[in-house]
Amino acid sequence: MTERTDDTENSARVALRYPFAEPPAPGTTLEVAPGVRWLRMPLPYELDHINVWLVDEADGCAVIDTGTRTDAATAVWRSLCAQTGEARAVPRVTRVFVTHMHPDHVGMAGWLTRAFGCRLWMTRTEYFNCRVAASDTGREAPADALDFYRRAGWSESAIDVYRARFGRFGQHIHPLPDSFRRMQDGDVVRIGAHDWRVIVGMGHSPEHACLYCPALKLFISGDQVLPRISSNVSVYPIEPDANPMAQWYASLDKLQNEVPDDVLVLPAHNDCFYGLHARIERLRRGQDKSFDRLRATLAQPRRAVDVFGALFARRIGEDDLGQMSLATGESLACLNYLIDRGEVQRELREDGVFWYSLA
Repeated sequence: MTERTDDTENSARVALRYPFAEPPAPGTTLEVAPGVRWLRMPLPYELDHINVWLVDEADGCAVIDTGTRTDAATAVWRSLCAQTGEARAVPRVTRVFVTHMHPDHVGMAGWLTRAFGCRLWMTRTEYFNCRVAASDTGREAPADALDFYRRAGWSESAIDVYRARFGRFGQHIHPLPDSFRRMQDGDVVRIGAHDWRVIVGMGHSPEHACLYCPALKLFISGDQVLPRISSNVSVYPIEPDANPMAQWYASLDKLQNEVPDDVLVLPAHNDCFYGLHARIERLRRGQDKSFDRLRATLAQPRRAVDVFGALFARRIGEDDLGQMSLATGESLACLNYLIDRGEVQRELREDGVFWYSLA
């Protein structure tokens, strides 16, 4: 996730309404609607939690998103499944739904599906992209990836750290099952006592599945819409000329058109909220303002690493390579978007770095 310079968290509070005073305590669940419960799982990152959703079914409950593969997450799941009597939070996992392939969402999916002998439900692109990323575990960083970051302006010391850390994705997830049930945009899936419609968004990930239940007026947004932070939209070395920002804008329009404003939004991070359309509008305006600052910055030629100040509120430096990777990916997403619109041009100079300027 990235923090934008227009202070989206404080301004979002004005328009949004949070119906629950507190999230559920660790290891417990909170009912947000009949048969739908909120579980908060710990994460070992700066963003220290993910929201998991449990939907009661006749013979157990369906799980939507799972948490990262960690000892702490495993302990939470074991505790919930070991409880007895009426207090038992998870009598049996019937199905595991995953919104997208990032480790905080899919990390425990393989463990849960094997522990309960149940099916994994994902979109096809997310499932196979996850398998590809996991296959890099233990592999040396490819030359294409090193060139990608050199051309963005990374120093050789940062490249060396990236090379040393490459191939760790698989350490954050349990291996996926070798088969899955595909979700597609527009599918209507019966989960528990109600129908849920699959609405696919793009930008943050390639085929992110949101779930909308008209009867309960609930919208499980995953990372596609968050109330207090902006989801990272990045270009990656595997597809350096991609334009995920255009997909992200299109997905915001799609969600605003297809999901009514009176839903309770169940996001992957932060708290449940009302005010979906207001949040979408603010996300769109915040990104528009970022592009205005970026255009001003590009009055003189810049590298991707030179535009961080126009896009992000926090300092981005090589001392935090994780944040630098996210910032580089999102900066390139913004630059590629403007290139595709004909507003920006890029030049590969003799130093081996791309320099960007207004067209």
